[in-house]
Amino acid sequence: MFLQRAFSSVIGKVFIFIFLLITVYPIVWLILSSFKDPSEFSKPMYALPEGLHIQNYIDAWTVGNMGTYFTNSVLVTFPALFCVLIFGAAAAFAIEKMKWKLNNAVLLLFLAGIMIPMQIVLLPLFTIYHNTGLLNNLLGLVIVYIAFGLPLTIFLFTGYYKTLPNELIEAAIIDGASIYQIFYKISIPMILNAFVSVALVQFFFIWNDLIFAMTFISDSDLRTIQTGLINFTGQYGQREWGPTFASISLAIIPTLILYLVLNKLVMKGMTSGAVKG
Repeated sequence: MFLQRAFSSVIGKVFIFIFLLITVYPIVWLILSSFKDPSEFSKPMYALPEGLHIQNYIDAWTVGNMGTYFTNSVLVTFPALFCVLIFGAAAAFAIEKMKWKLNNAVLLLFLAGIMIPMQIVLLPLFTIYHNTGLLNNLLGLVIVYIAFGLPLTIFLFTGYYKTLPNELIEAAIIDGASIYQIFYKISIPMILNAFVSVALVQFFFIWNDLIFAMTFISDSDLRTIQTGLINFTGQYGQREWGPTFASISLAIIPTLILYLVLNKLVMKGMTSGAVKG
């Protein structure tokens, strides 16, 4: 029996090691390769860099125009993320905690938005944006990210609001609190971990989006970081692997940092919305 448990433990650890190797090694290899000198890419791909060639990041940021792409992504991501979280939390609160006749119907209407593939709406949205002058406009991206982020956000927040005791809201009403005070001062602080979880999900969706950015943005000065990676070239139009890997690292490092810093809050938020009570 003891040997069987030990064998099972060893097998489990081996599978975990293999999974971590498959998941983590490409990221580590990418970041290490971003510091290699151009002459080092003729060596085996698993070779470590001989030094920290920071010039790759300087070339990616300036010559490759990644600084502009990064700025555009920030200008699009955070306004859209803020609106998605506030509007989604408010709508979910109204649907779950404010009892009215059409709350279930409205929830189903939002849930239907999750099932709409993005590719189906590209042509109608392109036509609308063309007629309204929102093509090659970062505001157009913000609007579409809000629209596509709200259904999933509302769905997730309604699950978290189910864990919020109705007795707490009733006590606040008896004490004279308005519905807005209950929302901002009671409900939001109590689901703060859920805010972090939903924010990360939506941040990854917006930051890593390619299809909307490629469809609605053609001006090179307005490209986001993901479309910038596709069109990334070196100083003379050639593919330079050092700056290329550096530009890819610039695209993924913010998401890695956010997840590593907020990992514990994300886990708490996911578990708090998993069960009611």
